[in-house]
Amino acid sequence: MREVDIAIVGAGPTGLYAAYYAGFRGLSVALVDALPEPGGQVTAMYPEKVIYDVAGFPAIRGRDLVKNLVEQAAPYHPEYLLGIRAQELTYSDGKPVMALSDGTSLRCGAVVITAGLGSFSPRRLPCADGFAGEGLVYFVPRLDDLAGQDVVIVGGGDSAFDWALALHPVARSVTMVHRRDKFRAHAGTVAKVQQLPVRIVVNAEVTKLIGDERITGAEITVKNGDPETVPADTVVAALGFTADLGPLAEWGLQLHKRHILVDSTMVTNLPRVFAAGDICEYPGKVRLIATGFGEAATAICNAAVAIDPSAHLFPGHSSDAA
Repeated sequence: MREVDIAIVGAGPTGLYAAYYAGFRGLSVALVDALPEPGGQVTAMYPEKVIYDVAGFPAIRGRDLVKNLVEQAAPYHPEYLLGIRAQELTYSDGKPVMALSDGTSLRCGAVVITAGLGSFSPRRLPCADGFAGEGLVYFVPRLDDLAGQDVVIVGGGDSAFDWALALHPVARSVTMVHRRDKFRAHAGTVAKVQQLPVRIVVNAEVTKLIGDERITGAEITVKNGDPETVPADTVVAALGFTADLGPLAEWGLQLHKRHILVDSTMVTNLPRVFAAGDICEYPGKVRLIATGFGEAATAICNAAVAIDPSAHLFPGHSSDAA
């Protein structure tokens, strides 16, 4: 059993900003996330995508936003518990106690849930069942890892076309495979990719991964056609993700369509448990990263008062701090 002032569940942008704000308020912080690195959905799904609606940044790549948020929190030394799930929630002497999937527990002054979509896992590529080699990925953390490679991207949504746009300058070749002839991706992004020397195969599926220890090719089968094998060093299965609350759903939180209901202080129906970002719900809720930042600050400030009733709700301006 370890003690911490604030346990943050979810290390996406909202959770990272909450870690900064808790540190700014002099509170010790532990961030818990099932993913192996910070950044949440941004890191997992679109690290190279440019984001245009973060205040103060006309344009910033997802990866750079996460890097900046980690740096912003770093002076306060938050503890990162990555690749670990938050499991059970109980109480001891009025304080939340969070059991983790690694067998440890955190006794917290307060819990702030910033888990975004909840825990999410990629939709599997059907032909990959039984394939144990390397070369099949569901997102691309670093574009340079695929430099000079033949890349096959499976999917027709935003992620698939974003990867095609980002990988085209660094990969030797990019082939896209989609089971239909219509795409779910933004029309402008589709048009940009169609202007590049990227092969787009529609009404088709990847039916076999070639190679033993590592992928060397992919078999593509067009509807009512014969299989064709194309060279492939990496296959990116951009088929989307399924999300659920996981163990959080058993905590007794008041929910509305998988979202956690909060009031204007961002507190849930459970004592000393707050929520911020995409996972929370209230009248007029707008799901944006920018909104999550404000909610994170509100949650932390109200959590600080819950921990120490003599604390001020307003922490003062950061520009006045030493």
